[in-house]
This record gives sequence, structure tokens and C-alpha cells, in this order.
Amino acid sequence: MFEEFKHAFQRPNHAHVQLILINVLLFLILAVVLVVTTIAGFEKSFSIIYAQFSLPPSLAVFLNRPWTILTYGFTHSLTDIWHIIFNMISLYWFGKLFIEYLGNDRLIALYILGAIAGGIVYLSLYNSVPFFMQRANSAGMVGASGAIFAIMVGCATLLPNYTFYLMFFGPVRIKYIALIFIVVSFIGTVSANAGGNLAHLGGAAIGYLYVRQLQSGRNLGNWITWILDKIKSIRFRRVKMKINRGQTTSGNNSFPGQAVSQKEIDTILDKISAGGYDSLSREEKEKLFRAGK
Repeated sequence: MFEEFKHAFQRPNHAHVQLILINVLLFLILAVVLVVTTIAGFEKSFSIIYAQFSLPPSLAVFLNRPWTILTYGFTHSLTDIWHIIFNMISLYWFGKLFIEYLGNDRLIALYILGAIAGGIVYLSLYNSVPFFMQRANSAGMVGASGAIFAIMVGCATLLPNYTFYLMFFGPVRIKYIALIFIVVSFIGTVSANAGGNLAHLGGAAIGYLYVRQLQSGRNLGNWITWILDKIKSIRFRRVKMKINRGQTTSGNNSFPGQAVSQKEIDTILDKISAGGYDSLSREEKEKLFRAGK
């Protein structure tokens, strides 16, 4: 696990670890800001900063801070350390399983979709249902739980009988783990953390829908992958220009006795890293098989 975190941004299929590192880094930065501003006597300044990351229950306030529909999903409570610890452990195990079958890009897409879906459910009910409107917390909502519920339910939808071995419980199929968490969250919608539990249910719903749509040949997260690919292409285009300057490489070395070039294999492996083995075409699978021989 240490090696996974150490080389998280150098290895393929490590999006779950990358997301964990982003969450932890933001937690530590906000913790430092909290301590410094508190010691300096500027507690109100921290409240203003923290509000830029938390999702407000008021629709009017949200319209002035629309980015919080995403940032809240990477932010955690600074007064309850178990909030981030439990979320990151769940993200690690379910994220690792999800990537094994569906790849890096789809994990990131579902994480973002889960955060957005959880935020939409939270905002919708806190601005339309009197029960929740009366209990609106002006501080807003934070936490990756909605996004993680999306990944957990996505795994349970794709692999309902996959078994996790839990301490004190032994082997448990993940469809039952997901069901228990959904029931607990549903009951929790009338608790003190009603907003968080509503976000859980929103994330769970999009996780189920996302995988079902994938099984039907439609990827609801394509637009997210497209945006991220555009950002990556801008970044790596500059790096590639620097590397290629003054260097010449053929990039087309063929495997002995095979009509498959190294460049083709590298492209196929990159595609597996991004979208999983199932994203390959029949021709690409055949090329990989021939190269493997």
C-alpha cells in the first residue's frame, strides 16, 4: 500500500489512490489554515475560506458559489478525524475493485458524478421540503461520502456477489454491504446529519444508473473524461515538446516474428489503463494476444 501511494501519479490504474491523496492534502491545508487563523485571532477569516469549499443549503447562496457542487466532495470535517479516515478507507477498497473491472477514467467520472448527484439531491430537498428547510445548517455540507456511495453501489451493481472479508464478520457479498449502508442512510435522513445522508442516497442512485447505462453501451461520464483529457493534452503536449527537442526515436520497433509494433502496444496498454480491458476492440485484443506470445 505504501508503494501505491508513493508512486500514485506515476503508475496506471491508481485513480483511487490519487483521489485519496487529493482529499488528504486538502484536509491538511485547511487544518493548517484553521490552526494559524485561530492562533492569530482570525477565526472569521477561516469561516469565509471554509465556506468556499462547503456546499450551502440555500439555493440563493449556492448560485454565488456554484463550484462548491464539486469542492464539497473533496472536503471533510476538521473536528471529526473519523470522517475522513472512514471515507478514505472505503474509497480505497471499493475504488480498487472498480478500477480492476472498469478502469481509471470511469472511476474518476463516477466519483465526480456521485458528488454532483449528492449535491443536487441535498439542494433540491433543502429548498423544497419544509422538514429539511427548517433544519438547514448555514455552515453547509462537506464530505466525499456521496461520491463513495456512487462507487460502492456501482461495484455492487456490476459484481453483486463479489465477496469482501470483513473483520469480525467474515465473508460478505458487496450487494449486502451496499444495501446495509443505503438502509442506514435512508433512516439517517431524519437525523442530525440529514443532509449528508441525502447526499449518500443521491450518490447511490447515480452509481446504480451509471453502471446500468454502461452495460447498455452508454457512458454517462464521457463528458467528464473528455474535459480531463483536454486538460491532460495541454499539459503533456508541452512536456512532449521539451522531451522531443534534440531527440529522435523510431517508436515503431516490431516484436520479433510479429506484425505488431511497440508503438501500437503502448497505445493499447494506455487504453487499458484508462478504460479497462473491456474498452479494447476485438482487433486490439488480438494484437495484444499476438504480442504476448
